[in-house]
Amino acid sequence: MLRFLTAGESHGPRLVVLVDGMPAGVRVRPADIDADLRRRQGGYGRGGRQKIERDHAEIVGGVRLGRTLGTPVSMIITNLDFPNWEKTMSPQPTGFAPTKVTRVRPGHADLAGALKYGFDDVRNVLERASARETTSRVAAGGLAKQLLRNFGIEVRSFVSRIGAIQAAVPDELDWEAVEASPVRTPDAAAEKRMVRAIDRAQKDGDTLGGVFTVVATGVPIGLGTYAQWDQRLDGRLAQALMAVPAVKAVELGDGIRAASLPGSQVHDQPRYSKERGFFHLTNRQGGLTGGVTDGMPVVVNGYIKPISTLRKPLTTVDLATRKEIQAHYERSDICVVPAAGVIGEAVVAFALAQALLEKTGGDSLKEAKRNLAGFLRSTR
Repeated sequence: MLRFLTAGESHGPRLVVLVDGMPAGVRVRPADIDADLRRRQGGYGRGGRQKIERDHAEIVGGVRLGRTLGTPVSMIITNLDFPNWEKTMSPQPTGFAPTKVTRVRPGHADLAGALKYGFDDVRNVLERASARETTSRVAAGGLAKQLLRNFGIEVRSFVSRIGAIQAAVPDELDWEAVEASPVRTPDAAAEKRMVRAIDRAQKDGDTLGGVFTVVATGVPIGLGTYAQWDQRLDGRLAQALMAVPAVKAVELGDGIRAASLPGSQVHDQPRYSKERGFFHLTNRQGGLTGGVTDGMPVVVNGYIKPISTLRKPLTTVDLATRKEIQAHYERSDICVVPAAGVIGEAVVAFALAQALLEKTGGDSLKEAKRNLAGFLRSTR
């Protein structure tokens, strides 16, 4: 079973990632993981912290001479901002009494977390609830991507909407152009309007959300199962994306539009050819049917709410006094949709890698590839 755990706080010394269940023999390129970490820090509308951090995943276990050993892979990502918070975030008692944060922010985990754990200082909540933790998920997903590439699977993302501005998405995506765009969108005209909208939000002390789309190509038929509700791969993909901070809705394929159309305009019709085997004429279902991949690209949309920390704070309640007050302001971003797409890639890649290894079994990459090849021959 492939799984990962993370630890660490937003302004703590470091983040820790432990990936368990990675088969032996997978070539690991640390530079590729670091490239995804840089992409997560980019995008128009990011805040000042991204100028401080230069995220790097140091592999400290589970890899020897560039290949996985079949044992847990452990990675450490140092927080370069920690020296500015050393007294406040020291794991050890220092005799220093930091100022407590008691003004909870609307839309954040501050209030619910403080009440759940019995804290009188909201910093104990916001440090872990912070999206900084997704750095660890991007590192774990970067490792999963390197596994998937051995099976011809690529996972990418683009921004399809920021605020009310919708991108026109071509049938054939130019991924280099997407990565060159400051908002990671394939629509150059929409890009300009998106940038202007982010600028307006910044001027107004506000924030913007939007939609990112994750596309996984080369995914074989037969991953996932309908045998139990919690094993359906579409449900697992939705859970992986909904667990990303600020994601409030997930859509597979044309799921939202399909709800208003008749079935004749929704369902993908199967075909067969000797060259391709089984395939579908369209891909409105986003590559999954009944919780199982159908051989078409997996397409998932993540809907991001606006960041909850505003430069012009909303009214809230003070946890200590119970009185109304302006919300606490913690250095923040204006728009994170471009970066959220990179996080979406990571969690989708990891969920697909889990399903792939469940299907293929095997303790080594060679064994898993042999098993998948045998299964695919049987489907032709």
